[in-house]
Amino acid sequence: MKRMNSRPAAALCALLLLVLLCVPTLADSGPKAQLIVRVKHAPDEPYYLDLLEEGEYGGPSYGSGDSPYCGIDWNYPDERADALDPALLDALRAAIPAGWHACTAQGTNGVPMNGQLYAESADAAGNPLHVFSYMGVPERYRILMVTQSGQVFVSEPLERRVLQSSAAVDWAAKTVSVPPVWVGCGLQFLATLLPTLAVEGALAFLFGYRARKSWQALLGVNLLTQGALALYLAVTVLRHGVTGWSMIFFLPAELVITAVECGLYCRLLTEQSKARAVVYGLCANVCSAAAGACLALPVWRWVVSIS
Repeated sequence: MKRMNSRPAAALCALLLLVLLCVPTLADSGPKAQLIVRVKHAPDEPYYLDLLEEGEYGGPSYGSGDSPYCGIDWNYPDERADALDPALLDALRAAIPAGWHACTAQGTNGVPMNGQLYAESADAAGNPLHVFSYMGVPERYRILMVTQSGQVFVSEPLERRVLQSSAAVDWAAKTVSVPPVWVGCGLQFLATLLPTLAVEGALAFLFGYRARKSWQALLGVNLLTQGALALYLAVTVLRHGVTGWSMIFFLPAELVITAVECGLYCRLLTEQSKARAVVYGLCANVCSAAAGACLALPVWRWVVSIS
């Protein structure tokens, strides 16, 4: 019977602890709402784009003490604010329809939102991408675009039905399209699966799993468990939003997935000992969870940019 060498195991455990120590832990950790707006046939002149939320703006509400701050303060502090066009910003605020307020140019009436008035990235075709994220992203919203020459476009009210979603504005046609729920869930599944396969594949190689049979088993197990996780999230967090308490949904799911994968690896990964398969399952799940916390947003942006 093959026995696992204690030195590589100790080294891997030390590496695992180092990875965990390097991942920042925050009181509001866990996935946050994200909405990426793609602009097709974008204007040939400078423009600002913002999300609108229902209700009149109640004034600066972020922070504490005697110096509350607004959406601009939150998203464009210090020298970044100098890059904004005051006239274009005033024009955007003036174009806000009655009964609504701008989440970035003014602020949300509650928890803050990270927003981009001007695009800071683009998709594979060169279309500008505006990323809105964090807990203040509204579930019911409108998209407002204002150009430097005074052209205005305001969408009809839209619904964000999954935690991480996208919308496409066709500036030439003055229309907005939103992918169906199943597409949003599919993109979220890819954004979760791809980092997992990369991390667990690298660890599998280090643990000595080189045979095709082992790699087929790893792929099959991850498709099964990540598919189950995507379904679980679709009926809990993805459909009902997320708060600081969202880790209640994730911790039990991660524990169940770890137990299931360790059990399956004991039976399917026959290239090494069962003890090594269990240790690999534990290390792979912890490392992929840590990597997912760091890579979730970049991978999501990339998946949306090529879709």
